[in-house]
Amino acid sequence: MTSIGPYKLDSRVVLAPMAGVTDQPFRVLCRQQGAALAASEMITSNIKLWNREKCRLRRRHDGESEPRVVQIAGADPEMMAEAALVNAAEGAQVIDINMGCPAKKVLKKSAGSALLQYPGLVKEILSAVVRAVDIPVTLKIRTGWNTENRNGLDIARLAEDCGIQSLAVHGRTRACAFKGEAEYDTIASIKQAISIPVFANGDISSPEKAKFVLDHTRADGVMIGRGAQGRPWIFAEINHYLEQGTFMIPLNLHEIHAVVRKHLATLHEFYGPEKGIFFARKHVTWYLQHLAETARTSNEFSIAARKRFNAITQCSDQLEVIDSIFSSLKRQQLKQPSREMAA
Repeated sequence: MTSIGPYKLDSRVVLAPMAGVTDQPFRVLCRQQGAALAASEMITSNIKLWNREKCRLRRRHDGESEPRVVQIAGADPEMMAEAALVNAAEGAQVIDINMGCPAKKVLKKSAGSALLQYPGLVKEILSAVVRAVDIPVTLKIRTGWNTENRNGLDIARLAEDCGIQSLAVHGRTRACAFKGEAEYDTIASIKQAISIPVFANGDISSPEKAKFVLDHTRADGVMIGRGAQGRPWIFAEINHYLEQGTFMIPLNLHEIHAVVRKHLATLHEFYGPEKGIFFARKHVTWYLQHLAETARTSNEFSIAARKRFNAITQCSDQLEVIDSIFSSLKRQQLKQPSREMAA
């Protein structure tokens, strides 16, 4: 199994950090479902902004399984080093550096994947952070700035030289954002050129795709991002497929209902009544979309259920409505025994 510093990972599948998605409730859920790592949402390196509620919540990792991974982003080496040092003092066990985010608001600050244009600055940042802390430092990048400048291989070698202990690579350039299909040839070249663990990321949304990417790139693991939205059990599915060579028995509606209900309750508790309702709407939308895609329900039912759920303004009512939605789904399933669904 792959190790990052002193931490031995118990699977080859990890959760990608995603702003607005991988909060503490979702990280805990994905770890329970088999993710070997679950990094925090991206945190600014400007500690003057950390008193804001959003930053405060993003920095919470109490009670999480080890290793606790905090991702930081910024373009100033000293600020990045200070952010890493403070997070380590507060209990972070791995610091992950974001050089992969393609969001415009991040790029405007010359952070995220914008840094791939400036290898000299990349070296300064990585060196400063590694020197600042005595815990493992990891890095997430893209294959390059644009298709004409795929310098991911050069950045990967530089990262290893600076003391980075693992690398995650999204198979698109910054200019590609999330358009088109991810390519894995660059990731394969990176894995062949460096000795630290490499995690392949991009468009991995099924057990078969995970195995294909691992076989093609020879990466040490895969990193799942959007594929886990509305389907956190994808980690268990991939782990089972990689270990057994067979598909895991799909979760039935009773099991999915239990996962969704528990997730909503933890969101309400974590964010409080007002914001908990908002974040619950986003996740329930993904859950219902996945149910429609896997033929457990019709798209029309999914749309109507989302509208009904999104109209709710009380936490307790959200739980009651989700119970009602799943009760309807279970009744539909009983009326259609010939349909190919999990029992």
